[in-house]
Amino acid sequence: MKYWFALALALTLVGAGEQANAQTKVRLAVGGQNALYYLPLTITDRLGYFKDEGLDVEISDLAGGAKALQALMGGSADVVTGAFDHTIQMQAKHQQIQAVVQLGRFPGFVLALVGAKAASYKGAADLKGMKIGVTAPGSSTHFMVLHMMAKAGLKPDDASFIGVGSGSTAVAAAKRGEIDALVSVDPVINLLEAEKLVRIAADTRTMEGTLDVYGGLYPAAVLYMQPAYAQNNPKAVQSLTNAFVRGLRFITRNTANEIAKVVPPEYALGNMDLFVRSVRSSIPMYSPDGRFSTQSAETALKVLREFDPSVRDAQIDLGATFTEAFLDQVPAK
Repeated sequence: MKYWFALALALTLVGAGEQANAQTKVRLAVGGQNALYYLPLTITDRLGYFKDEGLDVEISDLAGGAKALQALMGGSADVVTGAFDHTIQMQAKHQQIQAVVQLGRFPGFVLALVGAKAASYKGAADLKGMKIGVTAPGSSTHFMVLHMMAKAGLKPDDASFIGVGSGSTAVAAAKRGEIDALVSVDPVINLLEAEKLVRIAADTRTMEGTLDVYGGLYPAAVLYMQPAYAQNNPKAVQSLTNAFVRGLRFITRNTANEIAKVVPPEYALGNMDLFVRSVRSSIPMYSPDGRFSTQSAETALKVLREFDPSVRDAQIDLGATFTEAFLDQVPAK
């Protein structure tokens, strides 16, 4: 009897230990994690902040932000790190998604002219008839150039758009002359510029450049999900929020060299010195605390209404596109 009691007690303790050590599984989709646009995700994951919060985060790196959104809506992802724009667009389609952490305060997108088109480019009206590389059609890089075209009186079909990714494939497309222009992010842009292969036409890597392109501050990458997921999994979402804010704090408090050491070396595209410089110039892009700005959300809505008919004609409740409820519970450190 004593033996069976001791055995039962031991099994109970083992089970309790396993339960205590068990991690909550979260499927996260992202489109082009190697881009500095998503540096907070990489830092948070690589430094083990998700695991520290009791999470087992499975990251699916897809071809672009539009693909990550599709994964969420199709049920193969629980959450997404992607552009804030998608929270507005999906509401216009009567499908709610909500951001819980803002990772980027401005986008860091650059419109660059490639090859022979660079010399003759005078403004966005000259984009007519061009082949323009974007990370993926329907992604936020695509939206930037559509906004610029709309301001110049052009329609979306006045140019053709080619998905080239956000890493070595984008560099290869430019070098092979497959595109006339490119909207991308660092380190791709810095690498092409260093090799004198592109001419910069519009640059949102700084606050001044963002104001020039969009007419206001513009939210970049966020952590978003369907509201039902947050309602059904509040502990997991709080843990995700805690981890991401910790990652943002790391970026704010450390040097570019220290940050670059955390990132997979292949993200540097073969030039670590240039990558470190890219990280250094990108640090101001990231939010220090994950908080949202109503003014930035209003700019995004205004921009999307210029070229997206579904948003233009929709009643949008910007207050439903994000929440700071989880940010309010992040430990102060």
